[in-house]
Amino acid sequence: MKATQLYQYLEKDFITTEMSDDWAQHMDSVNDFLCDDFKERSMGLVCDFTTKIKKIYTAVFPSREVMQKILNYGAQDAMLFVHHPLIWDIRKAPDIFQQMDRDLLQQFREKRISIYNLHVPLDNFGEYSTSVSLAKALEISPKKPFAPYFGALAGVFGRTDIAIVKELKERFETVVGHKVSLYPYGEEKIRNGTVALAAGRGNEIVCLEEIVEAGVNAFVTGITIKNDHSKEAHEFAKKHGINILGGTHYSTEKFACIAMINYFKKIGLPSEFIEDKPVMEDI
Repeated sequence: MKATQLYQYLEKDFITTEMSDDWAQHMDSVNDFLCDDFKERSMGLVCDFTTKIKKIYTAVFPSREVMQKILNYGAQDAMLFVHHPLIWDIRKAPDIFQQMDRDLLQQFREKRISIYNLHVPLDNFGEYSTSVSLAKALEISPKKPFAPYFGALAGVFGRTDIAIVKELKERFETVVGHKVSLYPYGEEKIRNGTVALAAGRGNEIVCLEEIVEAGVNAFVTGITIKNDHSKEAHEFAKKHGINILGGTHYSTEKFACIAMINYFKKIGLPSEFIEDKPVMEDI
C-alpha cells in the first residue's frame, strides 16, 4: 500500500480538529528526523521514511528494544505504529520521557521504516481506544466515556460481573501477567457493578472527581505510585472511598496497540504487536 494512502485512512478514522498534543516541543534532540507536520501538531506521522508500506509493527513506546526487534526482523518498507513517540520511564524522574535512539532512527531511515503516532486520538473513546481496549481485556463492558483530555475523552465507565474489588485485582493480574497494585480506600463491594477505567496516567484529581460524581468506587488505571505528584490524588481517593488499582503505564495501554492489528487487517495490511516490558515502579 502507498504510505500516503495509509496515513489518510488513519487521519480520517482517528484525528479530529479538536485534538491537540505537545510532544514535538520535547523532542529537540531528534528534531532533524521529524516531519514538518508532526513538528506543528505532535500527532500523526512522526518520521516520513518510506513511500510504500508492506507491514506494520505496533508498540506502546518506541523503545530501543522495540526498534531493535524490528530491525532484527529484517523489516523494510514498513511502519512502526506507536501510542507514544517518546519512551516512558518513571525511574528517570524528573525526565520521565526519554528520546528515541538516534542511531536506530538512522537505521529506520535507511531501511525505509516510517514511524506513526496516535496518542490523544488513540486515547479517545472508540472501538480501539486505550481505556475501551483495557476494559474489554478485563471482560468489562464499556458503557460511557469520561475524563476530557486534549480534545478527547480518555476514560470509560463499564459494567462488570465481578462483585468485589479483590476479585477485580485478581482478574487484572491474570490479564496483564504480573502483579498490580491495590489501594483499598473504599468498601470492598463494587458499587452498582460499575468500574471506572483510564489506561495510562489516569490517577489525577480531575479524573477522580468525575468518578465520585458517578457514584463509582472502583478505578482501574496505569500509574498509581504514591509520590509528590500523586499525593493529593491519593488523599482525594481515600477521602471519597475510591479503590485504586494500578497495572503500569505500559500494561494498561498495550491492549489498544494489540487491537490496532484488527484495524490494519481491515484495510488489508499485515501487522504485528511488539512486546515490551512494564515499568513496575509505576504502581
